[in-house]
Amino acid sequence: MPDGLDALWEGFTAIGDEPRMVIMWVIAGALLYVGVVKKKEPLLLIPISMGILFANLPLGELIREGGDGEPVGLLKTFQNVGMTTDVFPLLIFLGVGAATDFSPMLSNPKTLLLGAGAQVGVFVALLGALLLGMTDFFEFGLLEAASIGIIGGADGPTTIFIATRMKELGDSLPNVDIRDIVGATAVAAYSYMALVPIIQPPIIRLLTTKKERLIRMPYASRPVSKRTQVIFPVLTIIVISVLVPSATPLIGMLMLGNLIRVSGVVPRLQDVSENAMMNIVIILLGLAVGSTMPAAIFLQPETIGIFLLGLFAFMTATAAGIMLAKLMNLVTRDKINPMIGAAGVSAVPMAARVVQEMGRKEDPDNFLLMHAMGPNVAGVIGTATVAGVLLALVEGLL
Repeated sequence: MPDGLDALWEGFTAIGDEPRMVIMWVIAGALLYVGVVKKKEPLLLIPISMGILFANLPLGELIREGGDGEPVGLLKTFQNVGMTTDVFPLLIFLGVGAATDFSPMLSNPKTLLLGAGAQVGVFVALLGALLLGMTDFFEFGLLEAASIGIIGGADGPTTIFIATRMKELGDSLPNVDIRDIVGATAVAAYSYMALVPIIQPPIIRLLTTKKERLIRMPYASRPVSKRTQVIFPVLTIIVISVLVPSATPLIGMLMLGNLIRVSGVVPRLQDVSENAMMNIVIILLGLAVGSTMPAAIFLQPETIGIFLLGLFAFMTATAAGIMLAKLMNLVTRDKINPMIGAAGVSAVPMAARVVQEMGRKEDPDNFLLMHAMGPNVAGVIGTATVAGVLLALVEGLL
């Protein structure tokens, strides 16, 4: 065959050299199906699935080797600019803050505890990963365990933030070898966020009685004042930054976005933050995350462990929120419907909607949505704070 025609067969040769590419095409197709057909987390799953596909195309120009053998190209640029620098996750938090109403939590401050209680799942998964790392089947160290544990918070941007930081930390230490699990942890987090309506109801029914599910909660007699709503984000930044300095980037951007929202004087900034900017960053972040998953990195035994531990963490977080609500009922006069404890994970607003739907099934006139939004938005703060705690702990232990 003439040499000039060899290029026509290079793609097939590349597939022959790495046949696992085809498996990744199937995985990308499955995520695309969930996003497009099932309409579960389509905003992230569609760009992530295409990023996976691009990263596993033979001789792809979006991720290609440069003269020194290092990967270059458009998607690698997205990784370097948006993920390595934490820009994409932090901009997502800015948009989330601009779109989040914290008044349900402020009108019933004790729901903040439910958002904190649900973070138990993070530390359970971290310990589980460390235990699995002691076996001969999985290579999980402290850095990987922290990346996996944060999946329990059910917060995609925070998971990406922590996994990226842990990889950077591992790469910077000469005696530490860390696996690249950014893509696997991100896909696990968003997959379980999409599966909230399937995962949470059985746990809620198992841990609550019918009498508890029928509890009605009164709404606040007066709305939260604008002064309180403006002071809250500023005070939160100061308090958490003093207590957990490592959480400042996430909490700072979240509360900046919320301050833009509640101030009411910069509607254009609010609109751009929660719409145009958010949508652009989601596309770029999804492509960047997906492109970190070439077959050689993703198709490893550790990936199975990541998904199983992530699921266990999410289930534990749900159960912990419910049990904390039941415990609070023993010491408080106004009873809490324990189901809202399940909304303490930061899958906003999916977890709150699950609680609302289950409440309506038990009692069609019981409206729990706004009550559930309290721990739901508190979970966002809780997960970001726990992320800072993990960063501080891991850096201190290494």
